[in-house]
Amino acid sequence: MNQDDNHDYRPAANAGPENAPTAPRQGHEVPSVFTSRPPVPPVGQPASGSAFGVPSAAPHTQPTQPLDDSVRFGSAGGPADATTTKDARSKGGSKIAAVIVAAALVGGVAGFGGGALLTGLQEQPSSGIAGGPQTVTVNNPGSVNETTAVATEALPSVVTIEVAGSEEAGSGSGVIISDDGYVVTNTHVVTLGGAAADPAIRVTTSDGRIFDATIVGTDPIYDLAVIKLTDAEGLTPIEFANSSKLNVGDTAVALGAPLGLANSVTTGIVSALNRSIQIASAALPESSSEDAPEEQQTPEEGQGEGPFQFDLPGNTAQQTSESISIAVIQTDAAINHGNSGGALVNSKGELIGINVAIASAGSSEESGSIGIGFAIPSNIAQRVSEEIIADGTATHGLLGASVRDAASVEGSDVAGAYIAEVTGGGAAAEAGLEAEDVVTVFNGVPITSASDLTAQVRAAAGGSDATMTYVRGGKEYEVDVTLGDLAG
Repeated sequence: MNQDDNHDYRPAANAGPENAPTAPRQGHEVPSVFTSRPPVPPVGQPASGSAFGVPSAAPHTQPTQPLDDSVRFGSAGGPADATTTKDARSKGGSKIAAVIVAAALVGGVAGFGGGALLTGLQEQPSSGIAGGPQTVTVNNPGSVNETTAVATEALPSVVTIEVAGSEEAGSGSGVIISDDGYVVTNTHVVTLGGAAADPAIRVTTSDGRIFDATIVGTDPIYDLAVIKLTDAEGLTPIEFANSSKLNVGDTAVALGAPLGLANSVTTGIVSALNRSIQIASAALPESSSEDAPEEQQTPEEGQGEGPFQFDLPGNTAQQTSESISIAVIQTDAAINHGNSGGALVNSKGELIGINVAIASAGSSEESGSIGIGFAIPSNIAQRVSEEIIADGTATHGLLGASVRDAASVEGSDVAGAYIAEVTGGGAAAEAGLEAEDVVTVFNGVPITSASDLTAQVRAAAGGSDATMTYVRGGKEYEVDVTLGDLAG
């Protein structure tokens, strides 16, 4: 039987077919190679990608569909076919279709299901990113508002990242975390969604300096990565806020390079906390398949539920068979394709999250922000990035139990993560948890589904201590547990 806190790793719905390359469409052009490099002859036909989704079993999530995001920004190819997940029990009797997509790469494969097409390298060189202001523009100092002050404080710590593989390219965002050039971003940005193992990376700072960069380490379990700028010094690192102290309604400002537009600033609030989303991944270690949920379907079952997948560039026959659950901050600050890896900051300009995904209504490839964006909390990003810098990899907790949504269990009277089976010798067994227990709180965070529990367990470091609340026989109990370590 499959097991618990990694319940999210399962095959997803197939991505749509490839489309033949077309001439770039009108609008912002995103090149396949950097401008300082000579043009390269076109290669191959673009491979399609599709958006990741949120499983309909989770009561707090929306049904999802694939989305293409790169074709309308000057990259070749057409939209992938959409596969729809329908929610049988939408609130208020209305059925809402939504798309969860990586806030992704522009002009390349958008990892973690942020639908995109593999861009063939073009014969015509063009600029890597859209030209933008190198500093915050203030025309009227007498009317400066909070957002202006936040942008002035935080933009120097946000960079634009261009990534080029042998047959694909794209751009995203990143956040400087040290004055000598360590930058945190998303794994799907620096690997082009798992398509490029050793890409060329160039980084442009907010003041226009350009650096080559190398990958220090990636963490596909939480879609985080650290890169190091070559010969960098005197950079402005971001200040980390304590994301566990956030309130719903707090100011949230998103910074990055949406659609390649560097130094862009959008503002909103923290819309929700402790949200969990499930996303497909093409770059997971073999150990990530541990603790998968019983109810997740495989593509062979063909019912279109669960997270979507994307085809790896140059190998459309290879299918993404695993996914991850991550805990996120929800915000209505506009986040669009290209914001991946950028900063979500508070009213002081301190980092509260790393932008990772958006939801979009409908199935149109043209969809952008509708005010539902997601960011990985800064506390998780800080822990993971520090471990990557120190050891080249990050650790994640392992509970050692097979779980499913309690709401899907007949006779259940409380929402949570239902334990179907406990692994002998695992953390759950050592803590005294038993089959049919329902976990309702993990480290103070409410648990309403199996995805919630997986996301919170993986957010914790391997070998760390945690406190859990569970229900057994109608009575509530609290227990301390020492988590196992998910093998890398």
